[in-house]
Amino acid sequence: MNTQNTLEQFKGLKLTGMAKRYEAALALPVHEQEDVHSLIAMLTQAEVEYREYSRTQKYLKASKLRYHALPEDIICNTERGITREQLLRLSDGMFIEKGENVLITGATGCGKSFMACALGRSACLLGYRTLYFSMNKFIDALTQAKLDGSYLKWIKSISAYKLLILDDFGLKALSNDARIALLDILEDRYGIGSTMITSQLPVDTWYNFIEEPTLADAIMDRLSASAHRIALTGKSLRTRKNY
Repeated sequence: MNTQNTLEQFKGLKLTGMAKRYEAALALPVHEQEDVHSLIAMLTQAEVEYREYSRTQKYLKASKLRYHALPEDIICNTERGITREQLLRLSDGMFIEKGENVLITGATGCGKSFMACALGRSACLLGYRTLYFSMNKFIDALTQAKLDGSYLKWIKSISAYKLLILDDFGLKALSNDARIALLDILEDRYGIGSTMITSQLPVDTWYNFIEEPTLADAIMDRLSASAHRIALTGKSLRTRKNY
């Protein structure tokens, strides 16, 4: 049997996980090599693991998360307004499966963005496509899409992500284009995708911030229905390692 030819065929078929595991198996002494059934199982498992890892890395890169954050780095206590149980419930991805939104509010420096990125990373690890925008970059992307005529394509591309994170909502007034874009996105995602928003403004003030009553009604109805609300409290954590 030409083992080198088999190895090259694995690589040619882009079965990278299998190729690496097969190469490692060939390096073992003959008396330590697996029987054919065990070898097939081992190669198959290696390919599954490799593809899951590659998918996760692809999703993490595409997400453009602001922080390399992990849920275990988040400080959970009553002083902060978040318990470990609440965080774990959000870390398992069920809110994404159910198409539920997450609204995180609190003063500057309290860890809103860090928490959103930690949950975004968990989503990627669970196999959910995730996309992060600061609101400034969201507005910039919207402006560009309007200018080059790709608005509908841009809106559709966002709907492909199971989790959308909009960070720092409320720092700047929304233009009418931004209000309509937000409504279009929420309408496309309603019940099939989750939107996570962080803001220094309490959720109860968002209606007035959006200003235009008709659009505000529609946006808040889609945002707040079955939403998980987290109001972070306490002192600024910017000087601390964990959030």
